[in-house]
Amino acid sequence: MTAVLPADLFCPRVSTRSHGPDLSRIVAGMWRMGEWGMSAEQRVAFIEQCIALGVTSFDHADIYGNYGVEGLFGEALRLQPSLRDRIELISKCGIKLVSPQRPQHAIQHYDTSAAHIVASVEQSLRQLHTDRLDLLLIHRPDPLMEFDEIAAAFAALRQAGKVRHFGVSNFSRHQFESLNRRIELATNQVEFSPLHTTPMFDETFDGLQDLDVAPMIWSPLAGGRLFASSDDNADHLRLVIKGIADALNQPFASVVFAWIMQLPCRPVPLTGTGRIEAIAVAVAGTRFTLSRGDWFAILRAARGHEVA
Repeated sequence: MTAVLPADLFCPRVSTRSHGPDLSRIVAGMWRMGEWGMSAEQRVAFIEQCIALGVTSFDHADIYGNYGVEGLFGEALRLQPSLRDRIELISKCGIKLVSPQRPQHAIQHYDTSAAHIVASVEQSLRQLHTDRLDLLLIHRPDPLMEFDEIAAAFAALRQAGKVRHFGVSNFSRHQFESLNRRIELATNQVEFSPLHTTPMFDETFDGLQDLDVAPMIWSPLAGGRLFASSDDNADHLRLVIKGIADALNQPFASVVFAWIMQLPCRPVPLTGTGRIEAIAVAVAGTRFTLSRGDWFAILRAARGHEVA
């Protein structure tokens, strides 16, 4: 069964916390943009198509595309400068890759020092051809991170007008709360999907809901494994989701996005595609909710057992 998307499809918006950034409920992830084979003009068209769908938030990291994706996106903004005021730019820092683009990096490692955070932001601004980021995240927790130093760097960047809001990615509940006590954090971007439900059970989502902070979600479709994985658990899960999708006359992926967004912590999922049709399917997941029975049927299939 092929579901037909609504003609008036438009993504709603969400504030990730009180006085936090206002984002589109679906965020366009740019991790693989370097693999999409788009010209600068095609990138402009892609951004415009996203905006037309209401998807105005774009997720980057300094390291994406071997330190190249921000520059590709920035070429589009240079071609069409008026786009900048119609979108929200998110980026991350804190990982140093071994790369020909960074010959000084002898080993892959984390760096959450104030000097590196500030230098990374300044480089991202140059690459993106903009004067500010709407949201900056620490990419991964660093065993050597000093919460006070990170908070001071964030405060200095805000004072300089270079970054409006701050958050983290892949942090535990305790790590998030420790930094949040020093400076207000807008989100924690974590991996979550029906094939990776850990944040639902390790207090990550509970802690964020308690603080009324919405998480961002990377890999909501499990990196494509929901469509292609051949293990028995994924096969059964796929059949359950397909049955629900067919009964609701909704696309398979829309059901997955709806399942994620039904959580009370208000998750904000990322896409990872250059196909506007696939982004529209994600947006369609904002238009309906699942019955509790269907929601728990997906959870049961994902975990392989009933709730207690």
